[in-house]
Amino acid sequence: MDLKRRGWIQAEIAEALDVSEVALSGWLARARDGGPEALRARPAPGRAPRLSPDQLRSIPELLWHGPAAYGFRGQVWTCARIAKVIEWEFGIRYHKDHVGRLLKGLHWTPQQPIKQAIQRDDEAILRRRDESWPELLRRARRERRALVSEDESGFYLLPGVVKTYAPEGLTPVLREKQTRDHLSVMGGMTPEGRV
Repeated sequence: MDLKRRGWIQAEIAEALDVSEVALSGWLARARDGGPEALRARPAPGRAPRLSPDQLRSIPELLWHGPAAYGFRGQVWTCARIAKVIEWEFGIRYHKDHVGRLLKGLHWTPQQPIKQAIQRDDEAILRRRDESWPELLRRARRERRALVSEDESGFYLLPGVVKTYAPEGLTPVLREKQTRDHLSVMGGMTPEGRV
C-alpha cells in the first residue's frame, strides 16, 4: 500500500515483493474494499479440536503407566497404540498419523530405547565406583600391579542384512555361503587406557 501511494506501478511492486501481478492485484483490491486491515493474515478456522485442552494435557499422564497397563505386550508406545488409548479413554478415534502430530505438540518424540539388563543393580554399581574401586586403585599402586578390566564376546561370521533400494516387486536376493563359524574375542584395558 505504501509503495502504491508513492506512485510505483503494479509491475514494479510485484517484482520488489517477488509475487505475481495477479496476486498483487487481488491484495490491492482487498485493501481498497476493506482497508489495510483486510490484508492481515487470518489463519483458516478449520475444524474444532475433538479433544479438549484438558484431555490433550492428560495424555502424557496416561502414557506414563506404560503399554502393559492397557493390555499391550512389550514396553514401547506406537502411534497406533496411543490412538487406541485415546479411543478407550475419551471415545475419540484418531488416525495414527494424526496422533504423531498431537504427540509432537506435547513434546513426545519417537526415540530409540536404551536396553538395560533386568538384573542391573544401580546401587551396587555406585558402591563399587565410590567405595571398592578407589581402594583397588590404591592397593594396586602400593603393590605395583596393573589393574585390567576385561571382557569377551563371540561373533558369528554371518553378514548383516541391511535395507537397499530396488525396483518395486523385485526384492533382491543375496546369495552367500551360510556357516556356523564364529570368532571369540577377548580384550582388556587399564584405568589409564592401555589396551
